[in-house]
Amino acid sequence: MASSFIDKARITVRAGDGGNGVVSFHREKYVAAGGPDGGDGGKGGSVILQVDDNLSTLLDFRYKRKYSAPNGMDGQGARKSGKDGADLTIKVPRGTLVRDAETGEIIKDMSNGKPYVLCKGGRGGWGNSHFATPTRQIPRFSKGGTPGQSHDILLELKLLADVGLVGFPNVGKSTLLSVVSRAQPKIANYHFTTLSPNLGVVYVGEGRSFVLADIPGIIEGASEGAGLGHDFLRHIDRCRLLIHVVDVSGSEGRDPVEDFDAINAELIQYSADLEKRPQIVAANKIDVMEDPENLERLRKHVEKLGYPLFEISAAAHQGVDGLMNKVSEQLSTLPPIVVYEPEYVPRPPVIDYSQPLDIQRTDDGIWVVDGPWLQRLMSNVNLNDYESRMYFDRTLRDSGLYQRLEEMGIHDGDTVSLYDYEFEYQQ
Repeated sequence: MASSFIDKARITVRAGDGGNGVVSFHREKYVAAGGPDGGDGGKGGSVILQVDDNLSTLLDFRYKRKYSAPNGMDGQGARKSGKDGADLTIKVPRGTLVRDAETGEIIKDMSNGKPYVLCKGGRGGWGNSHFATPTRQIPRFSKGGTPGQSHDILLELKLLADVGLVGFPNVGKSTLLSVVSRAQPKIANYHFTTLSPNLGVVYVGEGRSFVLADIPGIIEGASEGAGLGHDFLRHIDRCRLLIHVVDVSGSEGRDPVEDFDAINAELIQYSADLEKRPQIVAANKIDVMEDPENLERLRKHVEKLGYPLFEISAAAHQGVDGLMNKVSEQLSTLPPIVVYEPEYVPRPPVIDYSQPLDIQRTDDGIWVVDGPWLQRLMSNVNLNDYESRMYFDRTLRDSGLYQRLEEMGIHDGDTVSLYDYEFEYQQ
């Protein structure tokens, strides 16, 4: 039986390139000397992630893996700037972790409703009107736009639920969820009934509610990827509290103490943090219990470990109200749902200095520098930030650009033009 639930996906996103500036001069009848009027290129569209609470899976990303925002348009004459590329908004379920595909580091936890700019669009290039000054009245050059940022990312969905139902398959988790909330999970008497996590909201009184998740049945070996367990263990990471459902009926010949210990071993092996996660044990199916000794052995075992035990029958609606009240009471003392902090630090672009730069000196003494690696470099630095600007300066020096300019005869105070950035050269 195949699962339609998709909780991991790898995609490539690319922001739009900036449009090129143009060289243009004003041409009008009876006007003897029209000035430069080339417009700037538009900026490229950015890629933005946005939470959509109507989504519950990453299924859409199975069919589409590449996302690109539009480029900015080139500038025009008459000082007309090119149109900006439209931003591309990608909608994801709440609770999606965005990771760098290469390192696995967390870029962003999409748990709140704020949009996140994942890739910035390229800056538009300047038209020649931008370079006009009192001493440079006829600039005959413009600048190309810079490339938009791109990124290979992993999307990983971790459900945002306060409480997670854990236990072996077919112990009654789905039935319990359906009884205490309005959720309508698929329920049947066979293993792996639940192929995707189900969420329900439990109301226990005025102003008191919490989100309960039915995590698919875990089997021994799940932490190593056996069965379905490994795909869904990650959803327990977010839960503040676990309800450990154990079948004490003996109808399938299972030992409740062994089942309880096996599930906890899987949780601990998957994540050491889960060992400290608060648990409430729900001894289920007491209405069809064949041997009361099973219940008593389980009670002594879990209470010795410090876990409270509630006797319930989800199918008969027996004991569930008391269990839910206890859950609500305990949640009021626990910290909020975990939100993961970003780990990813953007790496400086790899510069291939073997690619030659094109250096030209205009008639009015401007040193214009162009080249593919310089484009990439400028799309990844923030020239308004001091440290970024210092890195930019070191890179230009290490590349041999300054040495080439000196060999070509540059003087102190000359203007160097790099796309939409200009500076006075100082030795």
